[in-house]
Amino acid sequence: MRRAPRTGTPSAPGKRWTVPGVASVAGGVAVLGFGGLYAAGLLLAGDDIAAGTKVRGVDIGGMSRAEARQTLNRALGPSAASPLALRIGERTEQAQPATLGLSLDTGATADRAARSGSDPVSVIGRLFSSGDPDVQPVVRLDEKAARSALGGIGAKTRVEAREGSVSFEKGKARAVAPVTGTDLDVDGSLGVLRSAWTRPADGPVVLPVRSTEPRIGQQETERALKEFAEPAVSAPVTLTVAGKRIPVGPAVLAKHLTLKDDGQGRLAPGLDAKALLADPELAGLLRQATPGPVEAKLRTDSAGAVSVTEEGRAGRRVAEEGLSAAVLPLLTRAGAAERTGEVPTEEVQPKLTANTVGQLGIKEEVSSFTVDFEKAPYRTTNIGRAAELINGSLVLPDETWSFNRRVGERTKENGFVDGLIINNGQYEKASGGGVSAVATTVFNAMFFSGIKPVEYGAHSFYIERYPEGREATVAWGSLDLRFANDSGKALYIQAEATDTSITITFLGTKQYDEIRAVKGPRTNVKPPATRTDTGPKCEPQSPLEGFDVAVDRVFVKGGQEVKRETMKTRYTPRDSVTCG
Repeated sequence: MRRAPRTGTPSAPGKRWTVPGVASVAGGVAVLGFGGLYAAGLLLAGDDIAAGTKVRGVDIGGMSRAEARQTLNRALGPSAASPLALRIGERTEQAQPATLGLSLDTGATADRAARSGSDPVSVIGRLFSSGDPDVQPVVRLDEKAARSALGGIGAKTRVEAREGSVSFEKGKARAVAPVTGTDLDVDGSLGVLRSAWTRPADGPVVLPVRSTEPRIGQQETERALKEFAEPAVSAPVTLTVAGKRIPVGPAVLAKHLTLKDDGQGRLAPGLDAKALLADPELAGLLRQATPGPVEAKLRTDSAGAVSVTEEGRAGRRVAEEGLSAAVLPLLTRAGAAERTGEVPTEEVQPKLTANTVGQLGIKEEVSSFTVDFEKAPYRTTNIGRAAELINGSLVLPDETWSFNRRVGERTKENGFVDGLIINNGQYEKASGGGVSAVATTVFNAMFFSGIKPVEYGAHSFYIERYPEGREATVAWGSLDLRFANDSGKALYIQAEATDTSITITFLGTKQYDEIRAVKGPRTNVKPPATRTDTGPKCEPQSPLEGFDVAVDRVFVKGGQEVKRETMKTRYTPRDSVTCG
């Protein structure tokens, strides 16, 4: 379109062109009429953008579309590419407009600015108005890119709803405040992004979120804290078991108490009775009050046949249901007398009796192993005590036997004394020293029985009295000796100790004719070092090389090898230690 020639002179920026002969509004209307005014307006502007037109404060009045586009690119381009602050719930995130699929179309904006003044009313209005028309920029939104970006932002800012609850820590109860969950509303955010970028605000763009209210709110949390949790750990409770009074302190109770949603929006109290029964603070006292069943005692005769030397007898125990029913009502009461209650017990029959020995498949010696050791008072005590606790173990088919679970922690209260142990590659004194001789003996009885090892670990350095690669140690809380009875029949463990030896025998039904041990040579041999220690627990030790060794467990049946397993052990050097 050819631009019409201008008959006036340009004014200062932002001012309107004037037309000769139109001296006043009234005179112009009288002379030109409506059609004349429209023609005069078109003649005045041609295809220019109306004077005073602005886009986000940028004046593009009187410019051609191309000029306006260039001006908008220079003026708005940098800000349009600047990161956009987004507010989602309580978090603020920064995102690039391009990443969000947003772009400023300056060409379309210039076209919009020109079109906005082409109708008769707008054209004639230019002749008489002195205002500054404001045109909104044209913003493009790539919905696919926007959804992808918003999905990532939503995942990062999502807040999971958390139910109000009560926790117990170190014998104290505390409320855990509920949290309202928030999740970005991607669909609702698309329109907000477009309009917010068109009309920028002073602060972050607030995007809509969906909220999830917790079922257990603040009011219910506080109620449960005041009505149950705080009274529960305010004082001990006393349990009367078989006529014996057993106090249970708040710290022990707190470890096993819970408050959980009952499905109706209320926190209901609960007690993990199984864990409480096994708690070391309570288990020993309960065993004294309610001795459990005694399994029948067995022996083998000269022909290897198993016979019963002492019949089993019934015992009593506290049932989990009975413990919960007795303890929970006491917890909201005040006063020592009110917080005392009787716990019922029930009779428990032994698993092994004269009648069940044959049914369980305990008919012969499966394996036996003996470890000799130098006589020492601590060894005699600790090894003898461990043997006493192990003797009579009955391991039913598919059950897993645990040394630590059977023997318990090696403490003075459990009948153990201080002796030598290996810690950080060096001898030192600790309670239960010498018990590894029992662990090694059990390991070898397990090895030659052909059953499955589950967990075991050798000493850090080699000890000469044990067979290379066929020995084990234990440490309370970190290393156990466990095996699974996969023989298909029950196993009965005998343990006998003297001042200088420990013997472990497995009775049951043999799976294999023979289990052989084939030891390989020492490899990766490393010499020991020499060092001096001045610590109070220091014990001198003689040097011994470190090495790797492999032992094959060979399974023989019908005179033929049917299976072979390899056990590999790495020993570190045993340094020469002199105590300063």
